[in-house]
Amino acid sequence: MTQLFSKSADTALRVLLIGGTIGTVVVFGAIFTMVRSADFTSQNVTIEQTVPFSHHHHVNDIGIDCRYCHQSVETSAVAGVPPTQVCMNCHRELWKQSDMLAPVRASWKDNQPLVWNRVHDLPDYVYFNHSIHLHKGIGCYECHGRIDEMPLTRQAAPLTMQWCLECHRDPEQHVRPRSLVFKPKPLEELTQTDEFLAALLRSGTRQVSTNADEAKGILANSTRRNDDIDDDIIAKLRRQLSADYHLDKRTDCTTCHR
Repeated sequence: MTQLFSKSADTALRVLLIGGTIGTVVVFGAIFTMVRSADFTSQNVTIEQTVPFSHHHHVNDIGIDCRYCHQSVETSAVAGVPPTQVCMNCHRELWKQSDMLAPVRASWKDNQPLVWNRVHDLPDYVYFNHSIHLHKGIGCYECHGRIDEMPLTRQAAPLTMQWCLECHRDPEQHVRPRSLVFKPKPLEELTQTDEFLAALLRSGTRQVSTNADEAKGILANSTRRNDDIDDDIIAKLRRQLSADYHLDKRTDCTTCHR
């Protein structure tokens, strides 16, 4: 039978098929990498605001609790943006002539809300509820990172579906005592706090006498409280908290897409 294609044509076809396959893999790999880059996720990108509000100053330096400004965070899906009244509670007396705060004073005078640019901007088809995460012992730190160290607010996490699922598949690794959900630090850095040790005592993870005076003594003694708190103790506490808070793995589509 007469050969329809020459050997050179056959070679060209092989090169074309191999090149096309490699090219397809490279293109999809580039797209896959690109959509997870900061250009698409906005991770660690500082968003310009009308007023350069500093969480570092208000949370770390002054010690203002998250709930003072985000008043609906424990009861609502949204954390809430503070009205100008909240800002003016302090700034009617503090820095009241500062040029930086001129937009705040103008908002107060004109009875018009400040316009803030959203930093954590989830797609409209994604449902997220702040209150249920806090109720289940998932702290602000897990999504917002060390916001107490941010002079200007930025998005600490990528907020991709993959990132959310990593937590939803193993929530035990992220749970903490409810009394510490508003502390913007890793749980491992909070073992010296009274709230942490109190959680150990309540959970039975730390075996101590039930004598009230001894318990108070442990709480008062920062050296004794940390001499045996290691990763294993923290892991046991998290397992107990997961049971106490009825923390389940939630990976079905309807959890976030409703």
